[in-house]
Amino acid sequence: MKIILAEDDEKVAKFVANGLQEAGHSVDCVADGRDALSYCLYNTCDLAILDRMMPGMDGVSVLKALRAAKNEMPVILLTALADVDDKLAGFNAGADDYLTKPFHFSELLARISALSRRRTGAVEATSLEVHDLQLDLLGRMATRQGKGIELQSKEFALLEILMRNAGRVVTRTMLLERVWDFNFEPNSTVVETHVSRLRAKIDKPFDVALIHTVRNTGYTLHGPR
Repeated sequence: MKIILAEDDEKVAKFVANGLQEAGHSVDCVADGRDALSYCLYNTCDLAILDRMMPGMDGVSVLKALRAAKNEMPVILLTALADVDDKLAGFNAGADDYLTKPFHFSELLARISALSRRRTGAVEATSLEVHDLQLDLLGRMATRQGKGIELQSKEFALLEILMRNAGRVVTRTMLLERVWDFNFEPNSTVVETHVSRLRAKIDKPFDVALIHTVRNTGYTLHGPR
């Protein structure tokens, strides 16, 4: 997806933009409400993420101007204001979703995915398949070459993320946040430990390895190339 991110906090903008790019999205950033409005009116985008409080023009005002111009681009508002009235003001202005700071990046990705499915009318998959590996999301069971593989909850979560991003690199930070919600110290080896256990079940009993390490970055899952 092509996303416009309007956020005046440089650290927050950099964190969100980097995460979105790692997830495969194209991101352009602005730090001023007027710039955000101009960008949205004169460029084609799939989604706008607007900070509620910005210089020049606040996020709700930008949103109202977009809707007045008949621009129906999906919009997520980011805000430090958690009051119900503030949320209602955002939704009444035409927001598709509202996320209160601080937030987990994985939640933002989930909301973006939900908005994308809503627009396209896509049906959520109930199973994933890469090469000869299948993952039943409802039965929470993995099989490879017809053999059932018993997974612990964290192992299942890791495998699901890797399979949903098959062929793409999933960073260690993304795995920490999505599976453990950053409840571990950054220098923890919890990701490496669980990936090692997952490999022992998914790869070692079979001829072809599917889980690959990307040095100094993270992991990727794919079949033979």
